[in-house]
Amino acid sequence: MSDLFETSSGKSSYGAEQIEVLEGLEPVRRRPGMYIGGTDESAFHHLAAEILDNSMDEAVAGHATLIEMTLEPGNRLTVRDNGRGIPIDPHPKFPKKSALEVILTTLHSGGKFSGKAYATSGGLHGVGSSVVNALSSSFTAEVAREKRLWRQDYSKGAPQTKLIEVGAAPNRRGTSIAFIPDTEIFGAQKFSPAKLYKLCRSKAYLFRGVRIRWSCDPSLLRPDSEIPAQAELHFPGGLRDSLDAELNGAALVLPEIWAGEAKFAPGADGAEQGKLEWAFAWTETGDSAIDTYCNTVPTPLGGTHEAGMKSALLKGLRAWAEVRGNKRGGAIIAEDVLGNLRAKLSLFIRDPQFQGQTKEKLTTQDAAKLTETSLRDRFDHFLAGDPSSADNLLAFVIDRAEDRLRRKEA
Repeated sequence: MSDLFETSSGKSSYGAEQIEVLEGLEPVRRRPGMYIGGTDESAFHHLAAEILDNSMDEAVAGHATLIEMTLEPGNRLTVRDNGRGIPIDPHPKFPKKSALEVILTTLHSGGKFSGKAYATSGGLHGVGSSVVNALSSSFTAEVAREKRLWRQDYSKGAPQTKLIEVGAAPNRRGTSIAFIPDTEIFGAQKFSPAKLYKLCRSKAYLFRGVRIRWSCDPSLLRPDSEIPAQAELHFPGGLRDSLDAELNGAALVLPEIWAGEAKFAPGADGAEQGKLEWAFAWTETGDSAIDTYCNTVPTPLGGTHEAGMKSALLKGLRAWAEVRGNKRGGAIIAEDVLGNLRAKLSLFIRDPQFQGQTKEKLTTQDAAKLTETSLRDRFDHFLAGDPSSADNLLAFVIDRAEDRLRRKEA
């Protein structure tokens, strides 16, 4: 048995001295993939999304109306909002540190766990800002609260200054984060103005109560670039505006986009459970494209909310076929309903659960039932309210089903 514990020299090769204890934000720098999915272009731009999500949470909570994103030479990105501002008073558990420093230097710290500061939010794991801080060679936080401006500088997750009271700020409030990704982690990668501008547009579409000002130094744009150097993004029509822009005049099965929103019924404890927004269109030709979101965070891998949506549409069309006495409707499956569907689905719920830190897939089980129940009821009313259009959609989907069966038989 001793051979299992000793080397050929008779001495142990695995002892207490081999056990490493990583402190602070060092785990993030050692294994960035665990927190942002890697160090490639997608992960690199995820840094921007994490900071922007924090400002969006302030907007969705009703505390911010304006967000500014500015890209400057040197790969410096600044995100600023006019929300409440991160607290700067001493933290009860760490009285020698401000709440700001605790948030920016400690994993799993933040105001989004209990639901008291934010009813719904995209940042939930308490790692977003601190991870960006850890992976940045330069990181500056400015907070305007109670007509005073405060500032603190960091590098690679470590404070470089104390929290400094800059002075009076009578006409300013909110949080500003400016950072430069660390080349030791990401190499020579540069922020893409096109990707950042698209990110800002998608957030503005998802919450119609916010204005997002985009600014990019002209030297960073190609001469033939369609990306503006400056723009103010605000879309009162929300997801409908977003889908309409993407359709770009494509021929539709229904005369117009079906869009709407609905609040969920209160839970057993009486608390509000959130809401759902959607915009759907069936195109006569082309492939499907389904974009889903939870608390303004994109979920490209779908999840339970997307499953609820698919179930609601399938059951709704099958039920309409029964109402119209069309027995061919029994052949419809989800593939037929979704084949030419262009959809935007945005869910807002408390305490969502995602698959992985990058939040690409929603796993909250209640989201499927909430989405299906709410959307199915509205879909039934939509079909009954315009029987002619409903019959056209049903006929279109049945044709797809029968074409699928013919291909299968062949």
